[in-house]
Amino acid sequence: MNTAKALAYFDTLEPVSADFMLGRWHGESFASGHPWDGLLEKYHWYGKRFIDANNVHPLVFRSAVGRLVPVNPLFIPISLLRLSLFHSAIIGKMFQLSLFLFRAWSSGARLRMVEYRGKVGAAMVYDRQPIIDAFRKIDGNTVLGMMDFKGMEKPYFFTLVRD
Repeated sequence: MNTAKALAYFDTLEPVSADFMLGRWHGESFASGHPWDGLLEKYHWYGKRFIDANNVHPLVFRSAVGRLVPVNPLFIPISLLRLSLFHSAIIGKMFQLSLFLFRAWSSGARLRMVEYRGKVGAAMVYDRQPIIDAFRKIDGNTVLGMMDFKGMEKPYFFTLVRD
């Protein structure tokens, strides 16, 4: 799938409410031809945790011993992810082994109802990054997310499945 087809698919889906998003979700890349397709999985990304509308852990990773660890988004060098060095499984494993250094002790995002691409629905707004993740319902336990990062040429798509 390419970006245009992913956007067309996203636009066919219905938005969700903020309450629908509450809980823990397991994520994975949604192939759209984005340079980050499959990248978060190399870093052992687990997904997201929505505690309430004002407390969201946008980046939850699995530690080497299997624990789920929320990571502070400020520690993710998004501009460096453009470099192929950071797409290696070895770098991802090093990150996983050092998760304790990047742990979030408080939430890093909020849920808000936002108009996005002509529909009002739940979106996750990062507290300290120029990022909004908009969500659309695939089914009762699955959403398609689209990361809108200011300055990024095309959006990054991912799916979340409710735990």
